[in-house]
Amino acid sequence: MKKLFNVSILTVVLVIISSVIVSGHSVQAYTNPFTDVKETNSHANAIVSLYNEGIITGVTSKTYEPSKSATRGDAALYLANALNLQNTTAPNPEFKDVPTTSKYYKAIAALNKAGIVNGYGDEFRPNATLTRSQLAKMLTIGFELQQSTTTKTKFTDVNKLTDTATKKYIQTLVDYEITKGTTATTFSPNMKLTRAQLATFLYNAIQATSDDFIVIGIE
Repeated sequence: MKKLFNVSILTVVLVIISSVIVSGHSVQAYTNPFTDVKETNSHANAIVSLYNEGIITGVTSKTYEPSKSATRGDAALYLANALNLQNTTAPNPEFKDVPTTSKYYKAIAALNKAGIVNGYGDEFRPNATLTRSQLAKMLTIGFELQQSTTTKTKFTDVNKLTDTATKKYIQTLVDYEITKGTTATTFSPNMKLTRAQLATFLYNAIQATSDDFIVIGIE
């Protein structure tokens, strides 16, 4: 009976292992549809994982354009997807450049209602680029991270900033191991964010705040 019991346990374990659970969904392995995202790309893991989770999208069905600057609209859309905030009941923020027919409308309305994003008066400027420091603020607020109280970071270029709040947002990402910077001593806060960096920031934020987001099959 003891031998039979051990075999039964092994069978159950193998059945569990054969059905991998990723964010509540049973999957075999992630597929990479993007011809411009090679395995050697340091952002490939994040891009392919989040694409398969339905959080990010490509510029076309076969290209992600990782080096292209990320827009405010894309950042809002992907962040809302990551936070599951595609809220159709959110009030219209009345941004004249984000009509209700826009693919960004629901995401921007939901994030605006949650206090995660704001516009420029009556404009949101969805096609404008955003910086790495601007995303740091969005992630800190959006993922409800415990904000750092320190205004001194390991990044020499961040320490030169006069905006205390921005320093804290960036240090918060360091505390959660969401960023390591563009080098060991620089964060490049005013650099335009690329689509590849946007994916990695989001992926790291999800990993830092979730116990069940597991990536299988991607090196």
